[in-house]
Amino acid sequence: MYLKSTTALTVAALTLAATPSLAAEDLNALIWCDHADPKLLEPFEEAHGIRVNVKEYEGTAAGLALLEQSRPGDWDVMVIDGVDVGRLVERDLAEPLPVEEMHTGDYFPQIVLEDNNSVDGVTYGVTEKFGYNTIAYNKAKVDPADMESMAALWSGKYDGRIAIYDYYLPVIGIVGMAQGINTADLSAENLETLREPLMSLKAASRQVSDVVASQTSLATDEVDILVGGGEWLTAVLNADNPDLDWTIPEEGGLLWSQSLVVLKDSENKDMAVEFVKYVTSPEGQARLATSECYWGMPANSKTADVLSDDEKAVLRWDDQATYLERAQLYPVPDADLDSAMQDLWTDMIQN
Repeated sequence: MYLKSTTALTVAALTLAATPSLAAEDLNALIWCDHADPKLLEPFEEAHGIRVNVKEYEGTAAGLALLEQSRPGDWDVMVIDGVDVGRLVERDLAEPLPVEEMHTGDYFPQIVLEDNNSVDGVTYGVTEKFGYNTIAYNKAKVDPADMESMAALWSGKYDGRIAIYDYYLPVIGIVGMAQGINTADLSAENLETLREPLMSLKAASRQVSDVVASQTSLATDEVDILVGGGEWLTAVLNADNPDLDWTIPEEGGLLWSQSLVVLKDSENKDMAVEFVKYVTSPEGQARLATSECYWGMPANSKTADVLSDDEKAVLRWDDQATYLERAQLYPVPDADLDSAMQDLWTDMIQN
């Protein structure tokens, strides 16, 4: 979702700061920016009399680089893309979780995502937050009825008023769905059929931009539609501009999810497990879902008892059953397909 591709320069910069002064009696966490919110961390710190030391990173490649450059035991827990939990397991970096102590029995059934979080029947991660890469738009400038089908993006009606989120996996997945190709069916053979519609979408767009630039362009009326956007992008802007909205069109949207993992070399595993239990509790979920950095749907369905009616409205709580039915998982390409997808994306950016 939000924390994806990272340049080599960024990885290098993060690596230099990979081993700050960390205390074993505290909890040391590699996180995404939503977990740095004091309203999430302070209740846990006060309850356990510890400090949670956090290090933000963007993109799984950067996170793995940080782990490789750190001393064993430096880090206790890690937030990671749900689809990348297996990469930690492959490197023998993840600790099995006591599933019976988690709150997954209260989860939306579609969000347990055992295929993401378990390897060979052993659970290493737990989904904590999810959302959608889909279509975000300004409903004061765009006919909401048009956004119920992706065909509007290629209709010519909104040419020059579209931005594209600069991350190849969800956007290629969205273009594939618009062409009737499920994300699970993307292959080297059918990828080339997406070249023309992807190039056409780029030609109709004003910009291809990262998260901050995308939010800014919507908020300042530079563009009226963002391909790849969703609640994670518009929710934090809703109070200032309630016209910023999002929807899942009839062709579907991509489901992103993030997981929490206890790291195998943690020197504070008991507290790390307590942190996972806290974040997946209704109270922790409500604070994480409405983080100042970005919002997202809580995985725990009982969070409905903690969120306000206004917060649930922004998150489209009552629409989740329908949205989950129409959502598809992120593409999980092998190395060859991933390289081909990145090449196609580079061609699109450069043309």
